[in-house]
Amino acid sequence: MSQTQNQKLGFVVTGLLLAILMASMDNTIVVTAMGTIVGDLGGLDSFVWVVSAFMVAEMAGMPIFGKLSDMYGRKRFFLFGSIVFMAGSALCGTATTIEQLSIYRAIQGIGGGALIPIAFTIIFDIFPLEKRGKITGLFGAVFGLSSIFGPLIGAYVTDYISWHWIFYMNLPLGMVSFVFILLFYKETKQHEKHRIDWLGAITLVGAVVCLMFALELGGEKYAWDSNVILTLFGSAAALLVCFLMIERKASEPIISFHMFKNRLFAGSTLVALFYGGTFISATIQIPIFVQGVYGDSATNSGLVLLPMMLGSVVSAQLGGFLTTKMSYRNIMLISGLVLVSGFSLLSTLNIDTPRLLLTIYMIVVGLGVGFSFSVLSMAAIHHFGPEQRGSATSTSNFMRSLGMTIGASMFGMIQKNQFSEQMEDMFKSTGASNLASPNDANQILSSARASMPPDILNHITEALSHSIVHTFTWAIFPAAAAFLLVFFMPNDRVKPRAKKQVNKAG
Repeated sequence: MSQTQNQKLGFVVTGLLLAILMASMDNTIVVTAMGTIVGDLGGLDSFVWVVSAFMVAEMAGMPIFGKLSDMYGRKRFFLFGSIVFMAGSALCGTATTIEQLSIYRAIQGIGGGALIPIAFTIIFDIFPLEKRGKITGLFGAVFGLSSIFGPLIGAYVTDYISWHWIFYMNLPLGMVSFVFILLFYKETKQHEKHRIDWLGAITLVGAVVCLMFALELGGEKYAWDSNVILTLFGSAAALLVCFLMIERKASEPIISFHMFKNRLFAGSTLVALFYGGTFISATIQIPIFVQGVYGDSATNSGLVLLPMMLGSVVSAQLGGFLTTKMSYRNIMLISGLVLVSGFSLLSTLNIDTPRLLLTIYMIVVGLGVGFSFSVLSMAAIHHFGPEQRGSATSTSNFMRSLGMTIGASMFGMIQKNQFSEQMEDMFKSTGASNLASPNDANQILSSARASMPPDILNHITEALSHSIVHTFTWAIFPAAAAFLLVFFMPNDRVKPRAKKQVNKAG
């Protein structure tokens, strides 16, 4: 390869890394600033939608853009995703209500649905098998680093400028990435025309949205046995059945069941599903715990995520390196054990837990999750050739995003309902049922906390702490399920000397 070609390849990799950095850092920035955003806009009872809206849109876009990239090429849809993501970021910066912010985050999510899976697919296209472990580990490390710098930058901007500006920071990164890919990435492969399974996409997204609304509204605005909630659950089930029937008959389904006949692909994508659902509970709830229970500023709540993200950077790099030494399954067994241990430790938190212990718990969780960033992505495409890598990569990322979407809604529902129950029980036991209101709960995440009466503050703090720890206890179950699913994966591993790969599942 000539020096000029190497330079162009370097620009392409840089552009892809910047896109991953932008899309993944945006999530961590938003999570870090969530306490301040809720304190400003209100909506403690519905803040989870700011995260969920992004993930639903991203999840919907992943398999569609993955299929389109196989059909018409990676470049055009990567650039499209960049434009949409930057447009959504600019709109988020103008939001004045929690509802507006959720809608604009959905626009961002559409762009993210193209950026992340296509970026990984391009890497698999331009690098040979023996180099993918190192490069994928690098991408996993950038994903982890974004989780470090995101909280730092986001917390600083939130405290000293305005939370609106955390979204505007995406624009310069996005522009550089866009220009590098536009100018230096040249596709040579001829792509075949396929059909897009739009009906399958609509029914799947509809099922997930109905389920999310049922979990969000159930027990809060409507009773669990009300007609509204039962209708939402029934619609989710009916749409899911329709989706499965459509996918079985579709000539080119949006999620190919044929791919799932390969044990490595099926196992890795199912593990990714549960990893996503587990990890999202930590990334959403811990900043709220630190800011609401410990009373820290947004800056400190961002800093508290650093140990978890540093752990993920280390294990992402280590996971990519180990793929040539160990099987995917054995690496993920280690990862699963560490992840379950981490959430077991988080379930012991209380308002008196020293910060040092919380730091240790974060490191353990981060180490457990980091392996999945590099190892599961490589395992998903191990048995597929270039013509199927886009679909394989997007399906794997789709499953992780689906887990995160459902996990955010389910764990948000658990935390919210537990918080309401704790508040009600505490106020009944003290004989002061009108001590606090929803506005008081929002204020413990803002500067108004300092002026709250001590008795009200103590009641709300204890209720919030108990509800979040209760949520971490429930998160142990999907972590354990992920560990058990790893046993389903075969003992395949990367063989550096292999010159050819199987181009079909099986």
